[in-house]
Parts: sequence; C-alpha cells; structure tokens
Amino acid sequence: MATLTPYFYSRNAREQSDFYVKAFGGEIVSLRTFADMPGADESMKDRVLHLELQALGLRFFMADAGTESVDRGKGLDLTLEFKGEEEARRIFEALSQGGHVIMPFERMFWGTMFGRLEDPFGVIWQISTEA
Repeated sequence: MATLTPYFYSRNAREQSDFYVKAFGGEIVSLRTFADMPGADESMKDRVLHLELQALGLRFFMADAGTESVDRGKGLDLTLEFKGEEEARRIFEALSQGGHVIMPFERMFWGTMFGRLEDPFGVIWQISTEA
C-alpha cells in the first residue's frame, strides 16, 4: 500500500497554503523555513523549506521554489471527488477565486457533476462528484 501526497513548489508557499486553507477549510500542521537548515543563505532564511497542510482528509506538502521559477506544465491535473454536490461546488468556487475556470461545474453526460479550473497559483484541478 502507498500514499500519494501532492508536493507543490511555489513562488510563495505561505500565500498559496493560506489560499488552500481558506478554500478547503484545512490547517497548516507544520512549517519549516530555510533558517532551520544549517548553513542556509541569509536571504533564504524566511522562505518555506517544507510545509504540511491537512485538509479534506488529505495531506499536501509545499515549499518555496527558491530562486527557480515555477513551471507547472499542462500534463497533470489534481482531481478531488466528493460524495455530494454541495461540498464539491463550494470547493470548486473557492479554488476558482482569482483563477480561471476551464470547464464550468455542471452535470456531465456520464451523470456526475464535474468542473475543471486553474487556481491563481497555476495548479489545475478537476472537481467531481461520485457516480
């Protein structure tokens, strides 16, 4: 058995994690900065080395990308599937704030509710309900 945990590299992990805490109703359970790392460059000390966010019964990891730019690419979506339409719609709308709706959240021909969006941090999400 394995556990899959998304690990986001971010231009600003604190801002992005705060957005997800608000959208998902979760909490940041741990945060380490580069100041915790021996020999860290002084300019990096306040940046996030590792952050753990728990929400929706899931765990997400995050870190600041350092000096590298963040290139998400377009070959991967994260999918959240919910039992009920109300919670799914709430999450879809919360993640859409400041982002871009790719496919509106609506009933699909296969019978479930489904929507696709890019959040303000460039992460693409699919939100759906169970069949």
